[in-house]
Amino acid sequence: MTLSFTLSMPGVQSWNGRWTGEANLYVRVESIRNREKAEALIGYHTYGFSDGWRAAVTVEAVTPSQARSLRKKTAGFAGYDWMVKSLVEHGKIQTD
Repeated sequence: MTLSFTLSMPGVQSWNGRWTGEANLYVRVESIRNREKAEALIGYHTYGFSDGWRAAVTVEAVTPSQARSLRKKTAGFAGYDWMVKSLVEHGKIQTD
């Protein structure tokens, strides 16, 4: 099953309430062989940083054509690839 992982920052604690990356699309597309595991990942996952910021990763099933389009449009994952890895390995976002 092909999944898209889309990053957002719903809990911004900056002086102006904005995230500098909010205008960009941060998405990773991954193929998960275990269908049960993939289906369990679909949804909205959050992670709270100790400084008050909150990140979110929305996971959705995508078609091959949607996956190609997202791969072309993405600006990477803003250094938060570890969140995708954690979701795939543990089913939730956590630090090691």
